[in-house]
Amino acid sequence: MTGTASAGCYNCYTPPPCQTCYQQQYVAPQYRTVDETVMVSPGSVVAHRTPAQYRTVMVPQTVMVAPPSVQYERIPPQYATRLRVEMVSPGYSYYAPVQMGCASCGY
Repeated sequence: MTGTASAGCYNCYTPPPCQTCYQQQYVAPQYRTVDETVMVSPGSVVAHRTPAQYRTVMVPQTVMVAPPSVQYERIPPQYATRLRVEMVSPGYSYYAPVQMGCASCGY
């Protein structure tokens, strides 16, 4: 009766993960780029005040020519597109069987 050592096959019955039966494979992490719209500055309203205007007329009298006023200027919000990278799947490793057979026992 021939044993495994005498047959020349030393690693056939080694439990996994032996280096000759299984090799560690590594899958790199997967990333993707995403375009997203972000607000750079919010909208606002700016008040521009105009004082009353007065003028002296022929009789030494000062009269109001234009009343005080306020004009509002609306400034819309400003947006920009930002490119963001996000991970789709993390990297991982696994053991895959080696496609080598034993010369003497066939495993």
